[in-house]
Amino acid sequence: MEQLLSKLSAEPRITLVGAGPGDPDLITMKGVKAIRSADVILYDALVNIELLDYASPEAIKICVGKRSGQHSHTQQEINQLMVNSALTYGHVVRLKGGDPFVFGRGYEELIYAADYSIPAVAIPGLSSSISVPGLQQIPVTHRGISESFWVVTGTTTSGEISNDLYEAVRSKATVVVLMGLHKLRRIIKLYQHEGRNKLPVAVIQSGSTAEEKVVVGIVDTIEELVAEQGVGAPAILVFGEVVSLHPSFQAIKDFYKISAEEN
Repeated sequence: MEQLLSKLSAEPRITLVGAGPGDPDLITMKGVKAIRSADVILYDALVNIELLDYASPEAIKICVGKRSGQHSHTQQEINQLMVNSALTYGHVVRLKGGDPFVFGRGYEELIYAADYSIPAVAIPGLSSSISVPGLQQIPVTHRGISESFWVVTGTTTSGEISNDLYEAVRSKATVVVLMGLHKLRRIIKLYQHEGRNKLPVAVIQSGSTAEEKVVVGIVDTIEELVAEQGVGAPAILVFGEVVSLHPSFQAIKDFYKISAEEN
């Protein structure tokens, strides 16, 4: 009874925590400390549930299950649950895949907490847009190859591809598309329209986890390779010359060199 009364009298506060790309070892130490001190944890579908082992046995743990196109809770429901939990129990950790502010709607949740005068902070996480390619020895920038990179969503509220992609495909920068596997064919057509048929491409499923799959090819071949390898969501797409640095890309280089010599 004393423990329950203590929780009910706790000061409400909210911490948004980036859980990183999937490997539980890739969360920050500050994120782990927040989980350990949480009274309630609201976690997304892409969060590795091993991270919940850091929580107190008394902590309430609720999966709010947000994934692209598959929501067990609407964003409004999550916002209200987060606030209600803070007002009732005290410290709420909102555990989100990747980084809370990279297509994670984290700032919307901060604003919602502020509307109820609940203190809220964010702890950054490793975004899959940079860390997942990096784990595959694909740097998003590299001297002499790529001076910048775009991170673009493949899933907009309208259901269409982002307008930014039309600009990105004309750039020499590395282009990383999150939540875009279902739009792969349309994105490929944009690159082909720009005559960039042989641009290196990587598709990485469930990066940093045991379910990880990596497919490397070029614009003209990547869709077929993805189908052959059975790659599915969640996956990120990486377009750019930096993909040629992946160890498996040398065989592709050799193939096209031979083909060019024969022709």
